[in-house]
Amino acid sequence: MKNQKTHQPIRLDLNNPVFQRQLFNLTKNDQRNILNTLRKLAKMTWQQVYSDFGLKWEVILSQKGPGDNKLYSFRVSKGFRGVAYRDGSWLRLLSLHPDHDSANR
Repeated sequence: MKNQKTHQPIRLDLNNPVFQRQLFNLTKNDQRNILNTLRKLAKMTWQQVYSDFGLKWEVILSQKGPGDNKLYSFRVSKGFRGVAYRDGSWLRLLSLHPDHDSANR
């Protein structure tokens, strides 16, 4: 029998103060684009996230997240990438970056 958790939508944690501050300081248009991606993510399973080419999901090898979790970078809009880590069924967002290079430093 397959694990039911792989077929359930992921859960989003948007409570990180750095992520919130960065999101709230963006233009309304950038905020809308990012929220549209977050809405999409909330309907996806982890398997869909990993295989979605538009998200450009990538592991960040140069850093570790809280609890020694792997950090990931992914496209949240045309001009921004998010940095997050997986914690069970949760995708915990940490920060936003205006371009790909800054998300991996």
